[in-house]
Amino acid sequence: MNSTTLYYIHDPMCSWCWGFEKTWSKIKKALPDDINIQYVLGGLAPDSNEIMPIKMHEYIQKNWRKIQTTIPNTKFNYDFWEKCQPKRSTYPACRAVIATKNQHSELERKVIKLIQHAYYLHAQNPSEDSTLIQLANSLNLDIEKFTHDLNSKDTQQKLKDDISLAHSLGVSSFPSLVLVTNGVNKHINIDYNNENFVLKQILA
Repeated sequence: MNSTTLYYIHDPMCSWCWGFEKTWSKIKKALPDDINIQYVLGGLAPDSNEIMPIKMHEYIQKNWRKIQTTIPNTKFNYDFWEKCQPKRSTYPACRAVIATKNQHSELERKVIKLIQHAYYLHAQNPSEDSTLIQLANSLNLDIEKFTHDLNSKDTQQKLKDDISLAHSLGVSSFPSLVLVTNGVNKHINIDYNNENFVLKQILA
């Protein structure tokens, strides 16, 4: 019996992952049931309490504009740069996904979407634990457990394991797709606007 897994390597605060979201949803719906989808947290930017330099503000905003040109109808709320104190740190958001899965694995996709919406649409900062705890509240999680798990050694290790898995799959950018069939890896090229281009590679 064939064993096939499609690994989706991402980061909740990766802007290209946000741009890919609509096409990725179409891909998932079109996949046959015998392909197992596994999300892998790539960990875009390590923990940091330093406020992001202005030059990095400008670089990331330029990247947002590029995404909006490349992927039509992708929305960004640029108020984020005025309302928040941005940090170059996505590991907290990654750990929030793990802390949520610790309680309800079926909420993985939902918490990723909540983080993306908070960041890109509502100008909230998912680099801050307070933002992540507020989002967890909306999922009716055990907040005491979530708050503990958010920075626990076990959660840190699970994130390290995901990052190691991403590296072992030969991935260094996000989003990435790797199809593994009976131990054989196939890297899938991404078209941000064309799900059929991606599906043909997966189903070939």
